Amino acid sequence: MKWLKHLETINHHKILVMQLCFKVGLYKQGLLHDLSKYTPVEFLVGAKYYQGTRSPNSKEREQRGYSSAWLHHKGRNKHHPEYWIDYGLTENETMIGMKMPLKYVIEMFCDRVAACKNYKGENYTDADAYNYYMKSKSHYIIHPDTQALLEKLLVMLRDHGERITLNYIRYKILKHKDTYPY
Repeated sequence: MKWLKHLETINHHKILVMQLCFKVGLYKQGLLHDLSKYTPVEFLVGAKYYQGTRSPNSKEREQRGYSSAWLHHKGRNKHHPEYWIDYGLTENETMIGMKMPLKYVIEMFCDRVAACKNYKGENYTDADAYNYYMKSKSHYIIHPDTQALLEKLLVMLRDHGERITLNYIRYKILKHKDTYPY
């Protein structure tokens, strides 16, 4: 029955992301978010390594040395900064993070908040997404502008709460996306 619990976790996460995306006006992002999790390569692995308190990808990685589900997932979902890693523009640059389109940065923010809500449950606080990000920040390959916007939103969420942050995203960032300094 681990597969059913995994399905419930995926569905709950997807609903949370959808609600957040809808609140900021990203309806397409909300509807299409993480559809690859229902494909056999991701779903079957997720069901096998399901624990309920953290991503099954972490358990698969511990067991196999890599996560086939994550490799598939990050290559198909543009809200992950790993999707945007490419070779730099000059001969001397190694792999670098490319600047993510604004709508995917906002979806990434919603994804992080929803993941924390999903795994923390009733113990969730608005600081959780920021704290989780800060623990793993050092290993991200992410464009500086993308990183700055994500961090700004995570700090705003931590310090001012969800309603104020989502309103800022909807009415200050996305409503003025052509002139927003990103």
